Amino acid sequence: MTAASHQDAAAILAAHAVDAVVIGGSAGSIEALLRLLPHVPADLDVPLLAVLHVPPGRASLLTATFGGRCAVPVREAIDKQTIEPGTLLLAPPDCHMMVERDFSISLSVDAPVHHSRPSIDVLFESAAWAWSRRLLGVLLSGASADGADGLAAIAERGGLAWVQDPDSAPSAFMPRAGLSATAAARPFSIASMGGAMAVLPTAARRHP
Repeated sequence: MTAASHQDAAAILAAHAVDAVVIGGSAGSIEALLRLLPHVPADLDVPLLAVLHVPPGRASLLTATFGGRCAVPVREAIDKQTIEPGTLLLAPPDCHMMVERDFSISLSVDAPVHHSRPSIDVLFESAAWAWSRRLLGVLLSGASADGADGLAAIAERGGLAWVQDPDSAPSAFMPRAGLSATAAARPFSIASMGGAMAVLPTAARRHP
């Protein structure tokens, strides 16, 4: 499947009410996020939640790394905290991050999924139940199939399922797995996704 254009991505977001964005990635995804996050509007009115496969202890470094490139606060998630709009929450090292039905965070040290803890699938599947069709899932570069089932769960509940264009991803396995898991998944370049970020709801612009 050929990657869609910046205009396509922006048009999709403009037409689809989104209350949250979940992001997952592994090898190559840090670089992708460093290119994506500068496009997030400062007055963003939805939360961003991300799971990246990094060694234990690395997540705390990522908050500073991403915070310098993002106009919204970047924090490591805390168990039981309420999810707030206009914030990027990162899964802590060696913990699964889940979204509860009351839109709070739940952290666990349950067994790894796809050899990963935190697992992208765990975040995506729980977020799909919490936000249903008003969710955007983004699967970035990576070298495992983690996140593919979760992306399918998002699509099954009517949410938007996007993947980084495999042809431009440093590690194409993860986005290709997402495309194989659901026919609803759409490939976009990081530049196209970044351009579409400006269409996300802000305090002054929101779907009913």
